[in-house]
Amino acid sequence: MEIKKVVLAYSGGLDTSVIITWLKETYGCEVVAFCADLGQGEDLAAVKSKALKTGASKAYVVDLREEFVKDYVFPMLRANAVYEGAYLMGTSIARPLIAKKQIEIARKEKADAVAHGATGKGNDQVRFELTYYALKPGIKVIAPWREWTFDSRESLITFAKKHGIPVPVTKKKPYSTDRNLFHISYEGGILEDPWAEPPADMFTLTISPEKAPARPEYVEIGFEEGNPVSVDGKKLSPADLLRKLNDTAGRHGIGRLDMVENRYVGIKSRGVYETPGGTALHVAHRAVESITLDREVMHLKDSLMPKYAELIYNGFWFSPERLALQSLMDEAQKGVTGTVRLKFYRGCCSVAGRKSPVSLYSPRLATFEAETVYNQKDAEGFIKLNALRLKMRNLRGGK
Repeated sequence: MEIKKVVLAYSGGLDTSVIITWLKETYGCEVVAFCADLGQGEDLAAVKSKALKTGASKAYVVDLREEFVKDYVFPMLRANAVYEGAYLMGTSIARPLIAKKQIEIARKEKADAVAHGATGKGNDQVRFELTYYALKPGIKVIAPWREWTFDSRESLITFAKKHGIPVPVTKKKPYSTDRNLFHISYEGGILEDPWAEPPADMFTLTISPEKAPARPEYVEIGFEEGNPVSVDGKKLSPADLLRKLNDTAGRHGIGRLDMVENRYVGIKSRGVYETPGGTALHVAHRAVESITLDREVMHLKDSLMPKYAELIYNGFWFSPERLALQSLMDEAQKGVTGTVRLKFYRGCCSVAGRKSPVSLYSPRLATFEAETVYNQKDAEGFIKLNALRLKMRNLRGGK
């Protein structure tokens, strides 16, 4: 298949900066760069200019911040999704949106192929390409890291210098980062030793808990049908709400994570993450669910969450099974409305209060004081019925 035009998922970083030149040299094709604005805090006008100067025939910069939070982060939040007990998946959830928009641009530009800068060792190649194929089955995919002869980032830097391509990786920051409105990740380089503590000056979104304010700060988050809608009583758009919580939680050192995770391709990888606002939302969402969700619905959700999180981590956002699970999660959220008060203090995010106009929590039932609603004698028959099978097992010798 002759490749005349390629749409490249472009960040302006080392890999994708080199890829523009490499694609043109290797395929003799036109390269259209696409950069998604997910709130990474960069000068995207400069990124666009760099793409054009590096050889792209056209460069798109698309503001996806509101769509990212509303249609990707919030659905994941409604499911309380956490990978391997810790990771809130800030990188995982961004990839399907980037790939979706990239396919839209490929259709518009009548491109023959799409390309990305993910390595052949990581998860992102899977996330990008599963989305490409789900949305445009016949698309040609070019993954330079699986084709070219470069075997390290050092060799890429050498190529870049040879072609006059400016690169952001330096000896001062010998690791790679990925940032969006939900989080920032750090991996590679000096972080590849899982015994080595991350350098103190590496963190971007959070202050060190040791240097955080000595007095706690309280924040109230309002929810409607599982979605956060307000902070301290003020209604905010999804992106603005997350941005505000990032600032507030970040200055109290909330949301740092250092973990070794299992990549889908079978490699264990050490990653360091900052997810201040996301951590606060996750804690708050579970708190509002605690007083509004039926017990069995909550337990069913919790039992399905690891599978749901695994699907997102592995790149199956547009799979029928993820969509089916999402329908269940969203159905369960119809009564998840209320307000949660959080306490931020030196790296700790704790629940200080929760309330709801549709709460299932009854002080009259829960009290240890005198009441007339609950007949404690009813518990005797309940216990005996549940003990029946245990008695029968013992009577036959416990086998």
